[in-house]
Parts: sequence; structure tokens; C-alpha cells
Amino acid sequence: MPRRCVHRVISTACVLGALSACVPTVSADEPIEFNEHIRPIFVEHCAGCHGGPKQAGGVSFLYRRDVLSEGDSGQPVVTPGDPEASHLIERVTEPDNDFRMPPKEHGPRLTDHEIGLLREWVRQGAAWQEHWSFVKPERPDRPAVVHDEWPLHELDYHVLARLEREGLAPSPLAPREQWLRRVTFDLTGLPPTEAQRDAYLADDAAGAEERVVERLLESPRFGERWAAMWMDLGRYADTMGYEKDLGRTMWPWRDWLIRALNADLPYDQFVVKQLAGDLLPNPTLDDRLATALHRNTQTNTEGGTDDEEFRLAAVIDRVNTTWQVFQAQTFGCVQCHTHPYDPIEHHEYYEFVAIFNNTRDADFDDEQPLLRVPADPADKPELTALDDEASRLHRKLHVGVLDIAGDDSQWQPLAIASAAANNGSQLVVKRHDGRDEVWTRGTIASGTDFTLQAAPSGDLASPITALRIDALPKDAEQALRIPEDGFVVTRLSLQVIAADGSKLREVEVRSVFCDEPEPMFDPRESLRDSTDGWAAYTKLFRRRWAVFVLAEPLELPPNARLQITLDHDREGSGQTPLVLGRSRFSISTSQQWGRLQQDPKFVASLQRLDEIANQAKQIACARVPVMQQRDPRAARNTYTFVRGNWLERGEQVRPGTPDSLPPLPTDNGGNRLDMAHWIASPENPLTARTLVNRVWEQLFGLGVVETVEDLGASGAEPSNQPLLDLLATQLQGEMHWSFKSLLREIVLSATYRQDSRVSAELAERDPRNTLLARGPRTRLQAEMVRDQALLLSGRLCDKPFGPPVMPYQPDGVWRSVYSGAAWETSPGEDRFRRAVYTYWKRTSAYPSLMAFDMTSREVCTPRRLTTNTPLQALVTLNDPAYVELAQALGERMTQHGKAPAEQIAWAYRLAVGMPAADQSVRELLDLYHAAEESYRQDPAEAAHLGGDAAAFARTVLANAILNLDASMTK
Repeated sequence: MPRRCVHRVISTACVLGALSACVPTVSADEPIEFNEHIRPIFVEHCAGCHGGPKQAGGVSFLYRRDVLSEGDSGQPVVTPGDPEASHLIERVTEPDNDFRMPPKEHGPRLTDHEIGLLREWVRQGAAWQEHWSFVKPERPDRPAVVHDEWPLHELDYHVLARLEREGLAPSPLAPREQWLRRVTFDLTGLPPTEAQRDAYLADDAAGAEERVVERLLESPRFGERWAAMWMDLGRYADTMGYEKDLGRTMWPWRDWLIRALNADLPYDQFVVKQLAGDLLPNPTLDDRLATALHRNTQTNTEGGTDDEEFRLAAVIDRVNTTWQVFQAQTFGCVQCHTHPYDPIEHHEYYEFVAIFNNTRDADFDDEQPLLRVPADPADKPELTALDDEASRLHRKLHVGVLDIAGDDSQWQPLAIASAAANNGSQLVVKRHDGRDEVWTRGTIASGTDFTLQAAPSGDLASPITALRIDALPKDAEQALRIPEDGFVVTRLSLQVIAADGSKLREVEVRSVFCDEPEPMFDPRESLRDSTDGWAAYTKLFRRRWAVFVLAEPLELPPNARLQITLDHDREGSGQTPLVLGRSRFSISTSQQWGRLQQDPKFVASLQRLDEIANQAKQIACARVPVMQQRDPRAARNTYTFVRGNWLERGEQVRPGTPDSLPPLPTDNGGNRLDMAHWIASPENPLTARTLVNRVWEQLFGLGVVETVEDLGASGAEPSNQPLLDLLATQLQGEMHWSFKSLLREIVLSATYRQDSRVSAELAERDPRNTLLARGPRTRLQAEMVRDQALLLSGRLCDKPFGPPVMPYQPDGVWRSVYSGAAWETSPGEDRFRRAVYTYWKRTSAYPSLMAFDMTSREVCTPRRLTTNTPLQALVTLNDPAYVELAQALGERMTQHGKAPAEQIAWAYRLAVGMPAADQSVRELLDLYHAAEESYRQDPAEAAHLGGDAAAFARTVLANAILNLDASMTK
């Protein structure tokens, strides 16, 4: 079981442990609801031994078909309508403790109430229900409520109905300043400015709140606030990860994210572009850039690693992340076995893997494939046009070459007379299918060169016009399952050798074509001094070929041989020599090769490709890793991994999705685009619910389903499922997948606009505000803590987009092994940019943000855990970056009153959003005077915080105000 799967099971223990205590009571005449009454019992007490990975006694409670079948005992597990004939009832009521289920070592026995529910369920026919999250949401009817004057939006009726059932009433409306601070943080990640606060408080006309919300939704700061959530989900970082953790250019995707959110790109398009933008018809540069979401996977550049192992690790991560982000399912648990709690089979996991298994990236050190993204957005149309033209030309040329190269009748095998290698490497010549092949043997050294001498296996009727090399796996069947090491021919040269061994002449090769229309490396580089060239980089799992076309037809003298020299000067990231392990050689005498090279259109196309390359080089660009599909003719096979072990392959699978969900469309062969449309379809029961629940958690601190990462059976039950389904259906329906419309609906609701103050009685009754009887009051997220300090200090630089910046951090925190990279504090205003632009190194993330529960982003983070530790106070009180901002806030205080009390009142209201109580002002004034006295006692020690006693006191006071609990919450 993968580590994250183990952690997932452990993390749900508290949820599962509480389920039995929450099983609803039911009268004998009341129908039993499987999801409400029975499934929690199975999940808590039975699934551990009778679920997906383990079916003790041949019994499983995951599917109805299994529950109605016979176990190893030969007795029906459940006989609908007859509890006494059901083995389930017999075993849970067994008087012998050694045979009673569940075994005492596996947890508590069923209570009499739970046994009664099971018995009544069987008696009523053992009706089955799919888990609610796997059923398409339907818009719930508006519930009847007593106080129907309270709701402002449809969602409020569902909240109020639940409160009235619990005998509770909503809280009054929040004070206007409280709501303004809350909504401004929630929509922009920043506190309101003085001007914004004063304008709102002065607006007494109807619709004032609506006007505030529209202004905030249109603010360019909106995208920066919500991008932070998506960067956690997308495991964004500016480095590759693993031990070396070298730098990576990923910031253009972060900028795309911000722009897409600001433009309110409909969520269904937002999903499709990130999962498969490159496969859209006529994709734009931005469409291709969006796919960098799944290039945020880590790349292992360590010596001795296997590129295929870590390519697969990236594919697995993409699969698990896709399900966590867009479906809120613990799909990763199915990597090793059928899901213990949800209806997802082991082979279905790998059917989904097959969708992602045919992209061109493969844990390459250089992060290929890379997309050029212009530094100046105005250059995007030109570069897009150049890229599109180049792609069309490559494919047009390839079609012309395929017709000639693929005609095996025109190729004559070469007989290999000798084969030698340098650096102690060994070659042998073998006969296979009636022709010679060159194989490597034993250990192969780096920088191995081949020198082969060969002759036609029969008489030549015409001069030689082309040479074809076929590269094959040594074990073709096994290579389809686990690929062999690939090769790069960095240099090829041809000579004619006389019978006596003397060199007669060099043979010029004019052009090279291979079996891919747009290969990663230009095969023409094999004719130049380069470390690129014709390649299967870095793995080989099928036959590959390349044709080397001679500049002039070659008349081979009698008894002469063709000498072929092949250099291999490139290694894989694990320092594995990339050498042709098994190869065949053929020649062609077809005149078509000469005619092709003389065809004016063909020549013009080649020249135009060179022109395009030169034009593109003139455009300043960042190079961003993106997703790119392999040519269908080069598709990989996908197999199940037995027990999750990538080295032990099971059955071959085709692209697909779990049978418990709507079927995958196959308009495009079941590729990533079909999968993206499947996720974004209104027929998918999980997508809209997942987004709604995640947004609710961001605004209220607690999702409607608390386990925002898991809407499945092992997750928490919804606190108000009609509320969740209402918003999900609204999002897909009248909101047309608009993210901003969803936020507008929630923040203008009566539920959201409640006062967050809480009575002792309500705090005891509902300490976490699950029932929503009051407004949300949550601690600021890490980015908000920093950004608020920047704004209040007056230092905030609101410049958007561009490369990441390096704000101040203590010396010695950031050390990079294997490279000379260093943390260099950004000059000028750049060090005061918003936290979302901070350089993010996975192995040494920015410490002051990490202290406030940001994660290293090595994997997808669906939910940040909120902690409250002394480290946080140590950061905001003592980190020089925060002290500097406190100094700046102290300087601003001098502009807002001469008396310290006036300055304190202004700074407090600015930071907290509410006027300071008299008692608060007195306490802060005492601190101010104490700081003045401290300065007078030791001016030299305090001078770095202020040039005089008053400046020092203002800095201390500003620092304290920035650290108030009221300042750190919204």
C-alpha cells in the first residue's frame, strides 16, 4: 500500500470511529435507508476485512452482488426478506465470542441498536443504494421554514431548515465593518483599505453589499487570492523536487492561472484546458500552457535513477492528483488493490493510468517537452503562428517520407562483415529472421562508438541512395511491459572501404528522416557535432527507424564495403549510456529519394522550417514544461501493476473510468481530452460537488463535507447534503460553471453575512460552526498574513505576473546542493510583492509561510491543516521582514494624529477593521509608554528599530497590533 494510502486510512479513523455513534435511530415501521443506516456500519465494522483489498471468507460488503452471494461457507451472506437465513445476521449475533463478528481484536462489537438496524434492513428486502456522491445531484426542493423572512438566497432556506430542526436560530447580521473585512479577504486575500471602508460605510443605499462584491470580483487581486488555492492543488513549485531540487521555469502557468480566474473562465473549460488543452482543436499557446498543471510533477535528476520508474511515478501522481482535485476521491488507494470503501476496482485504476500514459515527458533532465512562452504577451500571436506552421510542415514532410521509407520491398539488408566498439564495449553479430543484426554484449561504457563494415547481401542493380537503421528491443515482448534503455546517435558518418582495408572516400549524407513527425531531437543533428540526434530517448519499447539519405547516389566498387561509424555521446539522467543495443541496417537504391530532395516544394518546406526556427529565436521567451501527446503510432501499452509494483505487470488494459461512474466518451480514442470532457460533464456526479465543497471550506473554514479531499464512503458525511447539491446544480445550471457567480451567491447570502460572535451556549452546542448558526471567523491563511502586513505597512507592491521573487529570509536557510543557486533578496519593490509570487523551493520552502501551514507542494494538498503554534508568533514578532513592515506601519501612524492615542486608534482600526474599545486603547497606550521607557534606558540597543523613543515605541506598538488575534483573523 502506498504511503499516502496508509496515511489516508489513518486520517479517516476519527471519522469512522464516530460513525456508529451517529447512526440514526429508526422505528420498526420506518423504511431503512441503506446510505443513512447501513453503510456506516459496514464501513466502520466490516470493510477492513470484507472490502476491496481483503475479502475474508470470500465475503465483501462493497458491492450488492457480493452481499447477495455465498461466501466460502456456502451460505448466503444476505437473504433479502429473511434475516434468519442470512449468514451476516448469524455471525453478528453469534454467542460464541471466538466466532462472533467483528472479531474483538478488530474493534468494538456491534451494539444492539446496530444489529437491530441490520436485521430490519434484511427483513425489508436489503435494498441497496449507491453512495450519495456517486449519484448525480438533483436540485432539492425548497424546504419549509418558520422564519421565512431571514433567507436572502435559496441556499439560506436549506441552512435555516437545518437550524430549525436543531432548535436553533441564525445570528444577527454582522456589523458592516466585520462583513467588509471578511468578504474582502475572502475574495482578494487582502484587508480593505481605508478608502474602501469609508466608501462602503457611507453607502446607505440599497445594494451596497452587491456593489462591494462586484468591485472585489473585478479586482485584479481576485485571481492572486484564488490562485493560491489552485497552486496547492496543482503542487506548484519553482523547482523540480527530489534531492537535487534544481530550478524549473513554471511561473507562466501561475500567471495563466491568475488570468483565467480573473477572466472567470468557466470551470468546465478551466478543467479541460488544464487536463488536455494541447489536444483541443487548434489549441492556442495559452491552451498548451494550461497543461503545465500536470508538469508540476517532480523530476528526478539524481545519478543512478531509472527514468522509466520516475516517469511512471509522475503518471501515477497525475492520476491521483486529478482525482483529488476534480473528484475528491482517494483514488490513490486503488494503485495496489481494489478500494476498501468505494466501488472502484484495481484494474479500473490502471484503465485511468492508460489515459495519462502516452505523453512525451519521461523524467528528462531538460524537462522536455517545453513550450516557449513570450516574455511580452503581445508576441503570443506571432509565436503561436510560427509553431503551428512548423508543426504542419513537419507532418506534411513526414507523410511524404513515410510512403517511401515504409515500402520494405525497396530495402535490401546489409550483411555485417565486422562490428567493433571502443572503450572496452563489445558487439556481436547475430542472425535473426534471415538477416544480420548488431547486438551489444556485457557492460557498455559511456561514449561508446560503433564501427561497422557491411556489404549488400546481394547484387545491386542501381547505386545506393539511402541507408536505413532499425533499432529494436532485445526482448520485444518484455519491452512492451518494461522498456529497455534507449539510444541517441549523436554522430553518423559513412565511408567506402576497399577490400584491402583502405578508405576510398567519405560519403556525404544530406538529410535524415525518422519514424516520428516531430521528434524530441532533430535527427539531422546526427550529421553534426552535437549531443542530440536520432534517438529513442531515454527508453525503447518498440521498433524505431531512421533513413539517412545520401547527397549523391553511391556506386559501390566491387568487393568494397560500406563503413558505418556511430557515436553515442549522451547518457540518461541515471548516467546510463544511451547506445543502440540491437540494430539492423538496410540500403535502398530507389531513385525516389533523389527526386524527393530535388522537389522544389519539399526543399522549400525544409528551408521554411529553418527560417521559422530563426524567427522564433528572436522572440524572448520562457521555456515551460507542458503536456504533449505521443504520436498514436508510438503509443505505449498499459498494464496493471501487481500489488502496485511497477516491475510486476499484470493484464493489459485500455483507457477507461470506473463502472460506478458514467462511461468515458471515446470520441478521441479515450485520450486525455475525452477524460477532461468526462470530468467537466454535468453527468459526472462529483465534479461540481467537489468545487462547491472546496469553496465552502475556503470561506467558512469547514466544508459541507469536512473531508474536502474525500467525498467517498470513508470521508465525513455531509452536514447538509441538500445545501451541497443545490449549489452544485446551480453551478452547472444557471451559473454556467461560473466560479465568480458561485462566490457571489455565497458571500451575499444571509448565512455568510451573519455575525461571527458566539454565545457560550452556542459555542458548546456547535463549537466548529457545523450547523452555520453564526458567520465564519477563521484565521488568515499564510499568504494573507504576509500580504496584510505588506498592505498595512504601505509597502505592498501590486505589480502582477512575471518570474518569482525572493523576499528577505534569514541567511543560511536556503542552501542548494549540486548547484551554486543562492537566495538573493530581490531588490527594490520586488521584495514587497504578494506572497503568491514568492520563489517556492520544495526542499527549502519559504520558512515564514511554512510556519503558517503552507506545504512544500511535493504532492497535491487538498486541505491545509490549521495549527496554532509558538513558531507563528516568533515569525511575525521577530522575523526581520515583519519587523521592517512594522516600522513602516509605525511611520504611517505619524500621519494620522499627533497624540499616541490617536495614532493607536487609527492603526488598530486599520488592522482589525473595527474601532478599538477604550480598554484596548488604554492597554496599547501602556505598551507604547513602556517601549519609550525601554528606549531611554538603552538607546543603543533599541536604535535599529527607531531613531528616537517615539519611533521605537511606534514600531513596537505596530508590531503588537499586527500580531493581535483580531488582526490574524477574518
